[in-house]
Amino acid sequence: MKTQINDTIMKLGKIKRITDIRSVWHHEEKDFSKWLAQDENLKQLSDTIGIDIVLEERESSVGNFSVDLYALEEGTERRIIIENQLEDTNHDHLGKLITYASGKGAEVIIWVVKRARDEHRQAIEWLNQNTGVNIGFFLVEIELWQIDDSAVAPKFNVVERPNDWAKQMKNVDSLSETKQLQLHFWQQLSEYIKSNDSYAKEFTPRKAQPQHWYDLSVGSSSYHIGLTVNTQKNRLGAEIYIPDDKDKFAMFKEHAQEIEKLIEEKVEWREATKATRIITLHSCDISKEEQWDDAFNWLMDKALIFKRIVKQFDK
Repeated sequence: MKTQINDTIMKLGKIKRITDIRSVWHHEEKDFSKWLAQDENLKQLSDTIGIDIVLEERESSVGNFSVDLYALEEGTERRIIIENQLEDTNHDHLGKLITYASGKGAEVIIWVVKRARDEHRQAIEWLNQNTGVNIGFFLVEIELWQIDDSAVAPKFNVVERPNDWAKQMKNVDSLSETKQLQLHFWQQLSEYIKSNDSYAKEFTPRKAQPQHWYDLSVGSSSYHIGLTVNTQKNRLGAEIYIPDDKDKFAMFKEHAQEIEKLIEEKVEWREATKATRIITLHSCDISKEEQWDDAFNWLMDKALIFKRIVKQFDK
């Protein structure tokens, strides 16, 4: 008996790039900026550049002018400006970008364009190399793609970004031993998140800083997950940090028994004048690098639990 071979060939679609961006967004301010300001679209940009962007205002005033989008970085409150240009880059928009950044005191400056000219790539690269460690310029191209007659899909491509490592190395010699340890610990945690699918799909790694905390977004400006190290008391901390919402804290506290059961460790409910915390602690000496893998596992496991908690109880 002959075996029949299935010669059916799967039909695949053809992907094509939409070169006329203005066929989708006719006007930068009325169409594209309005589209980008929506949460799901701003999140796509956030994921691309690795910074959690929380919109504050569209067409935000800068003297007699206005920047397309003004935002903050969740967790750090760094000021962000986004200037959009649905054309090739030009000197006029570069000048505006610097003017708006100065007027807003921005630390993160994002220029979204149709196409970046070489001279403007070089200008942004130069700015990143010659500004302070806290200032970062991003040059991002927006593309549109389509498979056959499907809906058009946007894609952001980062053309130039801050060389954070190089900037930090300029300043690392001036850091204390403790600050250098904190910086290195958080840098390695960022790499750990990227290399672990279960964590990477839930959290966007942040830029490491020489400080005792490292924040993770949970998709809300009302609170975030905070990870901490205490090098004097040799302990780690994981928490839900609520900067200024007593009602939100009270809502969580109504479910204290359920939350503490999920965390499976002692939980402290801390209230200050403005900020409130739901925190759990764990012994660890981060000066001993052989303990880092266990530390990363504990921190990220607790981060996942806290993210499930906010989804379950904040409805």
